[in-house]
Amino acid sequence: MWAYYFLAAISIWLGLSSLRGGLRFARYLHAELKQEYPEFTPFVTVFVPCRGTDAGLSENFTAILAQDYPAFEIIVVSDRADDEALAVVAEARRSFEKQDSPLVRVVIAGAATGSGQKVHNLRFAVAEADPQSAVFVFVDTDARPSNRWLRSLVAPLSDESIGAATGYRWFVARGGTAAHLRSVWNASIASALGAQRDKNFCWGGSTAIRRETFERLKVAERWRGTVSDDFTLTRVLHDAALPIKFVPQCLTPSFEGCSFHELIEFTTRQLKITRAYAPHLWKAVLTGSLLFGLGFFGGIVLVAERATMGLSFAAPLILLLVIFALGMMKSHLRLRAVRLVIADRRLRSFTTTLAHLTLWPMASLLFLGNALAAISRRITWRGITYELKSSTETVIIRRES
Repeated sequence: MWAYYFLAAISIWLGLSSLRGGLRFARYLHAELKQEYPEFTPFVTVFVPCRGTDAGLSENFTAILAQDYPAFEIIVVSDRADDEALAVVAEARRSFEKQDSPLVRVVIAGAATGSGQKVHNLRFAVAEADPQSAVFVFVDTDARPSNRWLRSLVAPLSDESIGAATGYRWFVARGGTAAHLRSVWNASIASALGAQRDKNFCWGGSTAIRRETFERLKVAERWRGTVSDDFTLTRVLHDAALPIKFVPQCLTPSFEGCSFHELIEFTTRQLKITRAYAPHLWKAVLTGSLLFGLGFFGGIVLVAERATMGLSFAAPLILLLVIFALGMMKSHLRLRAVRLVIADRRLRSFTTTLAHLTLWPMASLLFLGNALAAISRRITWRGITYELKSSTETVIIRRES
């Protein structure tokens, strides 16, 4: 019992720390949504790396075309001319009815050899940017930005001391338990962003950086040999002591369902990449989720065991309820704050609310499994299997058609 009380105390302390983080996240969102930035709308190049299709790709690309922004170009880049994503993009362009639509160019980067395919595509594409482009913006094909996303993402760069501005993904679950669990799992990462610019990170699916900063820091060269565009960009900016601004208005919904197999594949890949590029974060996830698992799920086993034996279980049950209540409070705060940015009705549904209030212990257990699985450095991403030798060395093991 005393060993459990010790673990429960640690779990409660972690829960309180997490709740404070949730409060900071919610306060930051409320404050930033009231913030007005100076008008700053230089010519922008938006890079859209593709490989294969995503659910809702046509709608996602149309959302990029429909940006309320005076002048920008879009460069769509893939490794192959016969990529089926390019056909979807071409159809979306033909169907788009806005008269002053941006220029869209398609470039073919070819197959990567010593880096991730996405990184290879981006390194190729940035060399194709219009000479007048002052800001580079990167967006993923599974993101569906609002029509003021580009304005909001670029505006903070009016302050030249800011290294980059970033949003983050929010999964709007479609489907069953696996999709909701992925949303809850991902939400805990989103709420790590906030006012501490020196601790923020870039998300490659929604990041803006001044071209001058990008070229001065030789980001394209630093991408060589890597598989993670955003982890590498984050490291480059931190090394240069340049802050990263999190823009809540650029919390970008991703409308996808997933199976349990896809859930495990996605979450484990994220932790394997984290271990290769930010091992201190991987260690923190492993330690925190292990301690929580012992304190929470160990408590469930203890309560059940004592109840079966006819012994008193009131004390461990109360501790369990306290731990669970702290997690529910943070999840509720986070979801309420995100609803201010993403207006989709599914975020306000009973099913989504219930999932975020109740599935967070399973998300923590999933983090533990992901962290343990990250002992392996092999990942499969968009049909290509990589071995992550280090943060600067990537080996392609197999490429599927």
